Amino acid sequence: MLSAISGVFSSDMAIDLGTANTLIYVKGKGIVLNEPSVVAYHVRDGKKQVLEVGEDAKLMLGRTPGSIEAIRPMRDGVIADFDVAEAMIKHFIRKVNKRGKPKIIVCVPYGATPVEKKAIRESVLAAGARKAGLIAEPIAAAIGAGLPITDPTGSMIVDIGGGTTEVAVLSLGDIVYARSVRVGGDRMDEAIISYLRRQHNLLVGEATAERIKTTIGSARVPADGRGQAMEIRGRDLLNGVPKETEITQAQVAEALAEPVQQICEAVMTALEATPPDLAADIVDRGVMLTGGGALLGDLDLALREQTGLAISVADDALNCVALGTGKSLEFERRLQHVIDYGTSN
Repeated sequence: MLSAISGVFSSDMAIDLGTANTLIYVKGKGIVLNEPSVVAYHVRDGKKQVLEVGEDAKLMLGRTPGSIEAIRPMRDGVIADFDVAEAMIKHFIRKVNKRGKPKIIVCVPYGATPVEKKAIRESVLAAGARKAGLIAEPIAAAIGAGLPITDPTGSMIVDIGGGTTEVAVLSLGDIVYARSVRVGGDRMDEAIISYLRRQHNLLVGEATAERIKTTIGSARVPADGRGQAMEIRGRDLLNGVPKETEITQAQVAEALAEPVQQICEAVMTALEATPPDLAADIVDRGVMLTGGGALLGDLDLALREQTGLAISVADDALNCVALGTGKSLEFERRLQHVIDYGTSN
């Protein structure tokens, strides 16, 4: 009875608990929160005390004194630090829901293990949910991108997030084939950091690498062999002093060659494993790219060269997973076969 009453006063929500950003979709309102998945805390008497969460905590990344730590509690799309993740989820839920215990659907990577799924479900329940459901990320991305996944035809989705890339073939409302590779936006940032260290003897932080990727990042070397350029600052590894240098689009493309190739290989592997009739549908319909990584310059062209298929980027690529998870909440009856409420609810 109490649970039913609290449900009336709470707004059911869908959460895209991403490695880089957490998005919350409230039923009937749409996406109401989009903040970095970052928590800053300090340890007092052996206990972690949270200081900042989200946008404010992200500003502290790489800039904290010894007494404070700023971390991402999600790694490769799953929880890496249980306590900190729970505090982060609780903070975000309270920010958008002031009263009652909402029902929450969370999207999880297709490759998440039962232990990882259990950790996410328990964190959400501990954060105040009355019921916690899980939906596979490729399904959520496909729904958010507007693909006709309930039709008896094949649709292929490639969702490139912060920690993972999910490649899936869907038909009749479920996954026919899926593969989750632990390559995403974070791996691209790491590739840029290691390239600058190797080629320029320059040490830069994650924030600088991300800025390079979003400003002049490209999956292909520009036609003129150089492309755009930008000034960057870091620490000179030879003499230890701060240094400013220039990096070109061609150099960034070279730095990103390996993660881009890994994404291309995941798509090729999925195409090889797809049943022939569904493969014929994919030739007709092409492949849809979603997620923040889909916005990398010329990634669609690089994939087109490798696969020979039509590749398109979703209209709202960044928010597709959150929108799809939200739609699964709005049309729960029609999509109940893809939502896993487990045995704990």
